[in-house]
Amino acid sequence: MRNFASKLWEGPLLPFPITSLFTLSLSLAHSPLYLQPGSSLINVGGNRYTFPWSTLAQFPLTRLGRLCGCRSLEDIASVCDDYDEARKEFFFDRSPSAFRVILNFLAAGKLRLLREMCILSLHDELNYWGVEMAYMERCCKRKMYTRIEEVYEKERREEERRKRNAMQRVPVEETQYQKVMNWLRDMVENPQSGLPGKIFACLSVVMVAVTVVSLCISTMPDLREEENRGECSAKCQNMFIIETVCVAWFSLEFILRFIQARSKLDFLRGPLNIIDAMAILPYYVSLVVTEEDEALEHDRPGGGKGYLDKLGLVLRILRALRILYVMRLARHSLGLQTLGLTVRRSTREFGLLLLFLCVAVTLFSPLVHLAESELTGTHDFSSIPASYWWAIISMTTVGYGDMVPRSIPGQVVALSSILSGILIMAFPATSIFHMFSRSYQELKMEHDRLFKEECEFLCNTDDVSQQGLVGLSQQFHGNHSRQSGMGLLVDNTPNT
Repeated sequence: MRNFASKLWEGPLLPFPITSLFTLSLSLAHSPLYLQPGSSLINVGGNRYTFPWSTLAQFPLTRLGRLCGCRSLEDIASVCDDYDEARKEFFFDRSPSAFRVILNFLAAGKLRLLREMCILSLHDELNYWGVEMAYMERCCKRKMYTRIEEVYEKERREEERRKRNAMQRVPVEETQYQKVMNWLRDMVENPQSGLPGKIFACLSVVMVAVTVVSLCISTMPDLREEENRGECSAKCQNMFIIETVCVAWFSLEFILRFIQARSKLDFLRGPLNIIDAMAILPYYVSLVVTEEDEALEHDRPGGGKGYLDKLGLVLRILRALRILYVMRLARHSLGLQTLGLTVRRSTREFGLLLLFLCVAVTLFSPLVHLAESELTGTHDFSSIPASYWWAIISMTTVGYGDMVPRSIPGQVVALSSILSGILIMAFPATSIFHMFSRSYQELKMEHDRLFKEECEFLCNTDDVSQQGLVGLSQQFHGNHSRQSGMGLLVDNTPNT
């Protein structure tokens, strides 16, 4: 027998006679099992192990620990699945691979995850064997809790979706208002619902592109000079008209999304909806600021220049916020949705990256300042805070060249900082990449599943033609091919 547990036989469970607990004629002694001589013989899914009773008694709250205190056949029946009196063998119909984790726990008193085992299956096994999560190592515990929370959240969304589909299948007489709201909801939130939804989504993407192009053109030198002189040519007027049309479309889209939302509070708290409001409001605020600017200039000609300058600065800042319209593409791009989900899930990795970078910058900035100030006459490193900029640019391998060490010690410090930056940037990159890949696969599978559920729902509807089902199938395969390229796509995930 080994020092801790002797594995007597491993392989598939061989057929051997196990007498039922309820047909045994010979009863156990009234003393607990751990006081009886010998060792315990445990059979888990066909694999047999022997344990000293004293070892199992060290964990009285576990299932094996409760086995030590059994005094009768009824007590044994409440703990294990079967008992062979001839071999004195306790049988548990559980996974033998998961029991390896329990073996390590009995040997070392610590739980550690196995790389090849499903975390959810291990969680169920730990609940069965009565082993608490408090014994698990911190790294393994964090990984398990994260995975369990993801599964529970997915199950919650699944349950809500099933309830919503069940309510939709109930034949209820819809009012005209409900029909209009359902049609509006499909058009705004579900581009795959039909031609109106596709046109609406395409117009939204086109307006975003036009807004970005107009913002870039508005920063051209000739237009900036006209703005500084207070003039407005035909080109400037055309740019204003284009901006007005785009903002009017975005305002209409925002209002329609708000009207069709089932929960107005959840709609206002949505991240993308908040970004939409931040991108739309600056246009209307700039109109108010412009009117106030003209009124002040009319009342006090030549006066209030400082106040007018501040208003002009506010106006330029508000116009620059139009770039937030780009975030609207996340409604229709699986790649952008994956990027946002990866950032939320990888906050710890990004925090570690920022911490490593700050520590390295704090270390190399004083060194390069000391090397340059002591060994060279004229240098660009006037102070340690000024050297922070050089350290950040060097460690991120950007290297603008505005600050260059001239001395040999300074160049040695620069080489060390560059090599350190390469290593620091590479540490969390692998974890972030795997998180991005997993998030993309999850979103793609969820999108495919939602579309299949919609097709099944339409198949159960009496008024769906065969031609319509063929069209839905073609849309599904087309969307699946576009998802594999991670390009722009119009999804059918509802947004509240």
